[in-house]
Amino acid sequence: MTGAQRTARVRVRYAETDRMGVVYYANYLVWFEVGRTEWLRDAGWTYRDMEREGVSLPVIEARCEYRQPARYDDEIDIRTQATLLTPVRVRFDYEVVLAAGGAVAAAGHTIHAALDPGGRPCRLPARVRDMLT
Repeated sequence: MTGAQRTARVRVRYAETDRMGVVYYANYLVWFEVGRTEWLRDAGWTYRDMEREGVSLPVIEARCEYRQPARYDDEIDIRTQATLLTPVRVRFDYEVVLAAGGAVAAAGHTIHAALDPGGRPCRLPARVRDMLT
C-alpha cells in the first residue's frame, strides 16, 4: 500500500556545503527527514502527535544514491512517498530534485519500525495505516 507523494521545498544554506560549495553528503539524510516530517504533517499528523500516542518511528535502514551535486542557494524539492511494508514497518522513498531544471540530485529511502514506549515493536496506528491506503 502506498500513500500519496508529497513535496517540500528548501533552499540550500551555506552551512550545508563544503569548501567547494557542494552540499555535504550527510545533509541529504537530514532532508529526507524534512520530507518525511512534512509528508506526515500534510497527511494530517505529526511526529509529536504520534509520540504523544505512544508510538515512535526510528530509522532501521537508510540508503542514499548521489547523482548530481546540489550547491549553495539552490532551491531543492524533496519528493516523498510512503509505503506500508508490514503492520509494524513503513518505508519512505525520496527524491531530492533541483528546482531549476528538475535534475535529481539524490534518491533514496528509509525504513522505520513502529515502537511502543518500552521500545518493543507495535502495530502502526490505524490512522497511519489509513494514510497509506
